[in-house]
Amino acid sequence: MTNIVIAGSAKPLRYLQGYPADTLAQVEQMLQEDRVADWLLRKYPQGHSVRTDRALFDYVQALKSAHLRGAEPLAKVAFDNKLQVVQHALGTHTTIARVQGNKLKAKREIRVASLFKHVPEDFLKMIVVHELAHLKERAHDKAFYGLCAYMEPRYHQLEFELRVYLTHLEVSGQRLWENAPPA
Repeated sequence: MTNIVIAGSAKPLRYLQGYPADTLAQVEQMLQEDRVADWLLRKYPQGHSVRTDRALFDYVQALKSAHLRGAEPLAKVAFDNKLQVVQHALGTHTTIARVQGNKLKAKREIRVASLFKHVPEDFLKMIVVHELAHLKERAHDKAFYGLCAYMEPRYHQLEFELRVYLTHLEVSGQRLWENAPPA
């Protein structure tokens, strides 16, 4: 595990595990020089305007309609204050099964960590695309990531940049778009 030293304490780059050593070295250097926030804010100057559960539901439904028309309908989409990045859950997809008479009824839900109320739209879209892909593909395999890339061609780059932001957040505690006006 790669470690960085910020203000005398070692912190692992846990969100960036699996990336090449030279990429990790660049991120470490940016963190040590306190340049990550400036880099991200230059690239993504403002957050999105999706702030309510209803707006999130509409946002997800629009993406689903554009890319996954044949997928099961969603009963609920919401921001969730209980999802914690430390548990590696940025969003969840669940199927809730209930017995009604002699039938088994299933409802699909997507929950997105509240952290994503205040990020650029590209980051929100990456998380939503990830959760929507689970409607068709359960496992994180080649087919799953192919579907993510189909829905968002920059998926892998956005995932990396989001991971850099999460690392910045862990190291500095500084949320970048929280007080910025939405786009």
